[in-house]
Amino acid sequence: MAQVPSRTTRVWTIPNLLSMARLAGVPLFLWLVLGPEADAWALALLMLSGITDYLDGYLARKLDQRSTLGEILDPVADRLYILAVVVGLALRDIIPWWFAVILPARDALLWCLVPFLRRKGYSSLPVHFLGKAATFNLLYAFPLILLGDGEGIVADLARTFGWAFAIWGIGLYWWAGLLYAWQVYRLHGDADRQGPRVE
Repeated sequence: MAQVPSRTTRVWTIPNLLSMARLAGVPLFLWLVLGPEADAWALALLMLSGITDYLDGYLARKLDQRSTLGEILDPVADRLYILAVVVGLALRDIIPWWFAVILPARDALLWCLVPFLRRKGYSSLPVHFLGKAATFNLLYAFPLILLGDGEGIVADLARTFGWAFAIWGIGLYWWAGLLYAWQVYRLHGDADRQGPRVE
């Protein structure tokens, strides 16, 4: 039988510190984009966020520092970065407002499903591969779209590849959201038949 990865209640782990640093970068990114419009620094911050997003998961596994807090911080940091970026870029007229609305709308749908999970005794749903793939695409798309807000061949290429990643990311993001909704529906039916359990 496969061994279940251990989780700890520790707060001050290396992966958690990386996630906290990513969270602290959210308001900094918004200030850089909307205040001085320091796009080079905002771009560097986005790239650093993508690196730390990979590192916190890798180090949690490598150092056996998986934690309950980390399972919350990592997706929250991802969602807040996505929200901050789409709002910041929309306010700068770099992306259209429909783009800025369609991503948070998916998260709002999933938040509406949380009470159904809680009522049946479930704490959360496992992270799906599609959700990770969507986040990966979006975290690549945003720096490229920001870099594409300029003139020249580099900006043109960045804009083209950025929107390619963005379109794939939006599609996968909503596909994953619908799969999560389907899981909640199935769990709701299973719980009615078997009784509640906490994961």
